Amino acid sequence: MRLFLSSYRFGAHHDRLVTLAGPPARVAVIGNACDAWPAMRASAITSDLVPLRKLGYAPEEIDLRDFVGRTAELERRLAEFPLVWVRGGNTFVLRAQFARSGADLALTRLLADDALAYAGYSAGACVLTPDLHGLETLDDPAEVAPASGIEPQWDGLNLVDRAIIPHIDSPTDPDGACNRLAARYRAEAIAHWALTDDDAIVIDGPRTEELITSSGR
Repeated sequence: MRLFLSSYRFGAHHDRLVTLAGPPARVAVIGNACDAWPAMRASAITSDLVPLRKLGYAPEEIDLRDFVGRTAELERRLAEFPLVWVRGGNTFVLRAQFARSGADLALTRLLADDALAYAGYSAGACVLTPDLHGLETLDDPAEVAPASGIEPQWDGLNLVDRAIIPHIDSPTDPDGACNRLAARYRAEAIAHWALTDDDAIVIDGPRTEELITSSGR
């Protein structure tokens, strides 16, 4: 299993993504964490396509809403790409769209077979954790039903063994909600990674590399 998990895009470690996933090639971009925000969804996804192209990737959006109830077809489609890129947004909305499309099952199988690498930031990283409780202080679960037609799910994909808190000391979190959640997890002895926007976690088979600055510890 190959995972590149960050707070914001490549963080300060785009070189590690290339090492993990191989030379830039086609990449499937999943932007469904933004499905609750239709007015800004297209521009949000475009904002990820541009930096990926600058690094030499050939990004193509895969909209999970097109694969609801068609898990096998989605798995075949994702298997065409050496890398899947899952952008940030609302973690609960993303989890719901993973469930509706079967992306949770398809990606778990493809990653187990090492058929592709997974890069996710913010919500795209958080969705891989065991449990999403606590993230409701960062993302609104009430956005799930209008965007997906189902109720929020509180389990992650359980592909990593601890929680992830993005945007530590970040200008994208001016109220400090992420820092407060990290403090709560520390007080409750909940295992987690707290990531600044420069940080990343790289998992390559049995090896886990924590590229975390002192601010994120």
